[in-house]
Amino acid sequence: MSGGALARRRRAPLVLMLVSGFAGLGYQIVWTQQCALWLGHEAAAVLAVVTAFFGGLALGAFTLGGRIAGSPRPARWYAGCELAIALWSLTLIAVMPAFSAAALRLMGAQPAPVWQWSVAFLGTLVLFLPATAAMGATLPAMERISAEDHNLAALYAANTFGAVAGVLCSAFWLVPGVGLARSAGICVGLNLLCAAAACGLFPAGARPALAASAPRPLALAAPAQRAGARGLLIRLALTGWLGIGYEVLVVRILSQVTEDTVYTFALLLAVYLLGTAAGAAGYQRWLWKRRERAALADVLLGALAAACLIGTVSLWGAQALREAARHALGGGLPGAVAAEAVLALVAFAPATVVMGALFSHLSGRAGAAGVSFGRALGVNTLGAASAPVLLGVLAVPALGPKLTLALIGIGYLALTGRRAWSRPVVWAPAVAALALALFAPPLAFIEVPAGGRVVSYREGVMAAVSVVEDASGVVRLRINNRQQEGSSASFRVDARQAWLPLLLHSAPERALFLGLGTGVTAGAAAEDPGLRVDAVELLPEVIEASAIFGSQVRLRRIAADARRYVRASAQAYDVIVSDNFHPARSGSGALYTVEHFQAVRQRLSPGGLFCQWLPLHQLDRDSLRSIVRSFLVVYPRAAALLASNSLETPVLGLVGRGDDRAFDPAAIHDRLARRALPGRAAALGLDDELAVLGSLVAGPAALARLAGDAAANTDDHPVVAYRAPRLTYAPDSLPRDRLISLLAELSIAPAEVIQPGPRLPTTGGATTDPGWPARLAAYWAARDRFVASGRDVRPTPRVQDMLAQVREPLLAVLRISPDFRPAYDPLLAMARELARTDPAAARVLIGELARLQPARSDATRALRLIEGDASADTVAPPAR
Repeated sequence: MSGGALARRRRAPLVLMLVSGFAGLGYQIVWTQQCALWLGHEAAAVLAVVTAFFGGLALGAFTLGGRIAGSPRPARWYAGCELAIALWSLTLIAVMPAFSAAALRLMGAQPAPVWQWSVAFLGTLVLFLPATAAMGATLPAMERISAEDHNLAALYAANTFGAVAGVLCSAFWLVPGVGLARSAGICVGLNLLCAAAACGLFPAGARPALAASAPRPLALAAPAQRAGARGLLIRLALTGWLGIGYEVLVVRILSQVTEDTVYTFALLLAVYLLGTAAGAAGYQRWLWKRRERAALADVLLGALAAACLIGTVSLWGAQALREAARHALGGGLPGAVAAEAVLALVAFAPATVVMGALFSHLSGRAGAAGVSFGRALGVNTLGAASAPVLLGVLAVPALGPKLTLALIGIGYLALTGRRAWSRPVVWAPAVAALALALFAPPLAFIEVPAGGRVVSYREGVMAAVSVVEDASGVVRLRINNRQQEGSSASFRVDARQAWLPLLLHSAPERALFLGLGTGVTAGAAAEDPGLRVDAVELLPEVIEASAIFGSQVRLRRIAADARRYVRASAQAYDVIVSDNFHPARSGSGALYTVEHFQAVRQRLSPGGLFCQWLPLHQLDRDSLRSIVRSFLVVYPRAAALLASNSLETPVLGLVGRGDDRAFDPAAIHDRLARRALPGRAAALGLDDELAVLGSLVAGPAALARLAGDAAANTDDHPVVAYRAPRLTYAPDSLPRDRLISLLAELSIAPAEVIQPGPRLPTTGGATTDPGWPARLAAYWAARDRFVASGRDVRPTPRVQDMLAQVREPLLAVLRISPDFRPAYDPLLAMARELARTDPAAARVLIGELARLQPARSDATRALRLIEGDASADTVAPPAR
């Protein structure tokens, strides 16, 4: 063999491990997202998938590692494992839909946590086992192939560096570009390439000297050697458990500081793996030949405990560090993502570098003691598999993240020998961990405004939920301190998000709300005694906190993943309302896919109605277009409406009917006439059918033009989850500007959204009124003018200053449509206030209002009051 060929052969194992690691983490990213689509995002399901993935790796390393260690042809084993991964991954593309449907039926709509975890764990373990078991055996096989050329640390480092590349490429390029199935297909190609390369480069299997280098079976070792091997295996298992536990907790804490998008998770995982790979490479370069290797384990364990404590302490300054990094790195998406990478580096780098070195060291010593690498890797991975459940589910809610992280540091120190405790590398971290546990403040991020207070705070398995009251008494609900789920100040708008879709249905009896938040929206619907209301909420802590915002006695609250509940439930609903989920948050994009909208349609009763609210202030134009396109695929006759005329937090609703019919104004009129709570709809500005239908902003034709050629957001190609974070990281415009621009682009005609027929409503009742469609069109035009006129208005307490800004614009709106109460009511209220200081000016303004809307008596009464008529009715009209 020539020198060049020999050099290529020596490099080949490292290259193959790099490529194999890329594919392995690519699969993990793809499969985790695919499982979340049918298992849900509850803690039980998410952690079950992680545990099953690690469990499969451990089983593969255990069951195959020993056979590989004694085989004279490990190259065939390696090629066979890569081929098995590729073939089973191809099989999964075909069988996963049917498997997911069967698992959903078995799990049920409202499973107990233990049952859900069991089905999710066993189901995904069986589903992925052929591939994950083969993955777990690839590194032991390559270690046998290249034992004369590369030590274990070098192979482990190469494999982990490949995993880093797989995470980043999958999250930032592959999945956003080609979708989940094609990304998995690319990984299949890489596995096949590795198998073919192994067959070509190592056709004869192991070299003769290699078989002699295999570890001596532990059963034939001396008793002292067996005892030492057992101690090393215990250390490997516990360090795997503590290492993944540290990762789970740090990711959980940083989610309160970062934007918590798909990119956030990818960066955190990549940095964790990068540090581990660097540690293994550093060990191979500087440490593995040291003579004092027996004592090196204690030194590394003490250093790892200290590194974990350093990373833990950095978390208290994570918010300040993030802001400083963003300032230094500049604005835009790259700077924002880089700032999150800085957080990950500070929290993870010191600890993970030592983790990589420690695993390499313990595995090498285990091999010298007669333990095959497959067994060592399997024990370590098995320990890692149990960490998410034991530490994430049990320890964090019970002890809190600060104490749990301190115990992780102490756990590493407990694995050192007794003699090592006399050295500063061990006792110094122990003292520091004790001081941190006793004296450090809680690791909780709660922004409390000046003069405010924390009403409640709850550390859950998946998120921290807080309720904060400001100095003015406004109470806000936040998830992970960043995502606001509503407040007591938004009651009117939140309630309108319930009543608008309910009033568009002629006679709803049962309603489902996807997402609870403060509970105001679903609670407003539950006030109707003739309506049965269910509300599904992912986080149990949010359900508990919602009680602060109202009793909601008649509301049935269900702790479940909204998407999974819709697919698993057999209950039919007349109206389904989906909350305006933040599209950039991890997992939320799956609630805007074609498949989810189809599942919701299957839950509708005949003539049922679905309303999907969208937070325009959190949506960029491209993401909005993709969601609209996805909705139109399922509801081709859909319409859009505004929840309110807010410029700061505009909320758009997409409304589709199961029968694809238009709306019936006369039916809405009748529904308002017989409603159980006559004052509720009026208090929300929905006192007649004109106000209800006046909230519409687009018909199916305008929505189709808006969607254009945008890609639909599907389960396989989740474009929204990867595109929406761009606006979150780097806002490019104000919400008011996006709303006004959108309204200027949209259009609507009465014939598109109103059923034809002889019964059209009038003010006096449901009779024939040929002019009513024209009044509705004028109302829409007035609404658009009203919203645009508010762009440059700056609120001020002086009524004269406020009138100087809004008087003429609002009067112009009323000249377009005298029916438009959102312009009429504030002018009348300001005129009454103005009468205290300038009766003449108030009289002129009220006179104009009376001329524009002569059918209303409240302006005339206000005018008589100003002129001194004591019998005038002084009750102000309801706000609009």
